[in-house]
Amino acid sequence: MDKYIVENFPTALQIVKEFKMCLELVILLSFLFSVQYVPLIENCVLQMLVYEFMPNGTLRDHLSAKTERPLSFGQRVHIALGAAKGLLYLHTEANPPIFHRDVKASNILLDSKFVAKVADFGLSRLAPVPDIEGTLPAHISTVVKGTPGYLDPEYFLTHKLTERSDVYSLGVVFLELLTGMKPIQHGKNIVREVNIAYQSGDVSGIIDSRMSSYPPECVKRFLSLAIRCCRDDTEERPYMADIVRELETIRSMLPEGEDVLSSTSGSGLLAKSMSSSSTTTTGALYVSSHISGSGQADSGIPSGMVAPR
Repeated sequence: MDKYIVENFPTALQIVKEFKMCLELVILLSFLFSVQYVPLIENCVLQMLVYEFMPNGTLRDHLSAKTERPLSFGQRVHIALGAAKGLLYLHTEANPPIFHRDVKASNILLDSKFVAKVADFGLSRLAPVPDIEGTLPAHISTVVKGTPGYLDPEYFLTHKLTERSDVYSLGVVFLELLTGMKPIQHGKNIVREVNIAYQSGDVSGIIDSRMSSYPPECVKRFLSLAIRCCRDDTEERPYMADIVRELETIRSMLPEGEDVLSSTSGSGLLAKSMSSSSTTTTGALYVSSHISGSGQADSGIPSGMVAPR
């Protein structure tokens, strides 16, 4: 690793608290996950962490209208799967488990091979642990924090944070991958707009045309999964393990070669944006994991709009 990103934390009380949370989680997860980081400074004047440089920036960079080489559908599935595996690790393998609380496209970073790494643990919370009687609380009661457009509506209304609050946020990221839209744009909410199109039976107008060609059945299943993740009722959302299994199935359905990422690194594509705002492409931790499985989904995408291979 020959390049690093430096993240500064101004010394305000809340920022210091977030820095310490960030540092604790980095130390915990780096031992478990071999994430390369160097804690440089922690004093009353300046607090700083140094992380591995992510040459392909954030997922948001690649979904921007300004990107010179849009992601293929296969790349989008690969990125979605990497992000889901990272969150699955946080929810089930980290000890204690962790709720991210700020999953969004700009917090999903891409390395030189477009492997997705979940970033920024400043708002994360440790999952509840069993009480003295052995009962495991179903949620954490906490002040609502996160990013508008990605916030779980039930968490927003009740202040009850659960692992499926992260599922909702990841579902919004999936909708971004499929449509190229931002969560909130021109007063329109991506979840509402996609649901309207989905219920009408014609989603051709919302699928990102920059993908050019894609397998219609795979897009149907991916869209159905994203919509289930964004259900208002948390009990109707899948668990992260279910999401990973379904994405593994979708990836296995891709035509031969489509599930392999382009060998061309996208670092050059982002050179301009990263040179002008490199600190915006950083995060407080990069995480991914591995698992496999299968699943089921459905939707209505006309095959006529798919370019032949």
